[in-house]
Amino acid sequence: MARINSAVIVILAALALAACGEKDEPNVVGPPVPPVGPGEPTDTGSGRGGVELEGLGEFDNPVHLAQAPGGAPLYVVEQTGRIIRLTPGGDENVFLNLSGKVKAGGEQGLLSVAFSPDYERSGRFYVDYTDTQGNTRIVEYRRSRKDPRRAEKTSARVLMRVAQPFPNHNGGLLMFGPDDRLYIGFGDGGSGGDPQRTAQDGNSLLGKILRINPRPQGKEAYRIPADNPFAGDSDIRPEIAVIGVRNPWRFSFDRRGGALWIGDVGQNALEEIDLVPDPTSGANLGWSAFEGTERFNSDQEAPGALDPVLTYGRDLGCSITGGYVVRDRALETLYGRYLYADFCQGQLRSLNANAAATGGSTDDRSLGVQVPSVSSFAEDERGRIYAVSLDGPVYRLVAE
Repeated sequence: MARINSAVIVILAALALAACGEKDEPNVVGPPVPPVGPGEPTDTGSGRGGVELEGLGEFDNPVHLAQAPGGAPLYVVEQTGRIIRLTPGGDENVFLNLSGKVKAGGEQGLLSVAFSPDYERSGRFYVDYTDTQGNTRIVEYRRSRKDPRRAEKTSARVLMRVAQPFPNHNGGLLMFGPDDRLYIGFGDGGSGGDPQRTAQDGNSLLGKILRINPRPQGKEAYRIPADNPFAGDSDIRPEIAVIGVRNPWRFSFDRRGGALWIGDVGQNALEEIDLVPDPTSGANLGWSAFEGTERFNSDQEAPGALDPVLTYGRDLGCSITGGYVVRDRALETLYGRYLYADFCQGQLRSLNANAAATGGSTDDRSLGVQVPSVSSFAEDERGRIYAVSLDGPVYRLVAE
C-alpha cells in the first residue's frame, strides 16, 4: 500500500464499494505442480505477452486471496471485513465476517488470511486486521465442525495486539512459509520518514517481518522457533526474522528453493524489490537508513543491509505490490520470472528471478497486461497465479 504523502491514500479512500456479481467457475481442482528437480531446465521465460486474465468474480474491496491446504476452495479477503469462500462449482459463501471488529479504509482493514499447514485436520487459520482502535490484531480462528463452509466466530484466540501509532503502513500479510512457520509483515508504523525510527529498532515489531510457531506454549500465545535468527539475542525481539522494512506490501516464497521475495513500498523516490535467500539469516533491508539504494535518514545505520534486486522511480508508479516467482509451467513466458505490479500504474511486470539472485541483469519488463489498483497476488497449490484488484475483480493468469 502507499505512504502517507502519496496519492494512493486518496485513491483508496475515494473508491466506492464494488457490487458483487456472478462468478465464473474457478477451476481450482487438480494435483499440485511438483517442485523443480535436479537436472530440470532452469531457463526463465521471455516475460513477453502470452498471458491473459480470467475473471473469477467481483468482490468488495478485495485485498488478498488464499487457498487452504487440500485444494479446492479459494478464499477472498475483503478489506471491509469479510472472507468469501469460493468453490470449484462457482458457489460462494461468507466464511467469516469480522466487519464489526475491523476499522477499514485507506490502508487499514482486514488485510490477509493464512491457513495452517494442518488445516484439513485442525481447521485452524489466522487473520491480520486493524481493530476499531486502529491497532493490528493477529487472531486464530477455527473452521466450524458443523459446517465446514464457515468459520466458528467464537473460536477466536488472539496471538498479538500491536499498537499502530499512525493509520498507514500496517503491512498486513500473514503467510506460512515452506518451513511451516507463520510469517507476519509489519510496516514501520506509518506517517512518513519513519519518525519513530522503528524499522531499525530491535525492540519494536514494527518495520519487521516476524517468524513464529502460532501454537500456544503454557501462558504464551505463540512459540519462538529455536532457529529464529535472533532467538538468543537479548537486544532484539526473538520473533523477528527480517529487519528494516518500510511497508512490506506483499511478500512470497519461491516454491523452488524457498527464497523470500519482498515488495517494499518506498517513501518519495524509490520502490524496491528485495530477495532474502535464507529467511532465517536475520536480513536487514536498510530502511530508514536507506530508501532503496539511496541514503535516507542520516541518523540511522543499517549494518550489512542487503541491496534490493530492483528499484524503480515515480515514472513507473508510486506503490509496489509484491508478487511471486512463477512456477506454473502453463505460463511459459513467465516461468521462472518474478511477477509484480504497481498499485498506481496497474501494469503487470516481471523480472528474471535467477539473474536477480546472482546479481545479473534483471531484464525487468511489462507483460502488456493491465490490472487497475493491484492490491495483491496469490498462488494456489498447483502453482497457478492470481491477481487481485481493489476495484473488485479477482483474476487468474492463464496462457493465451
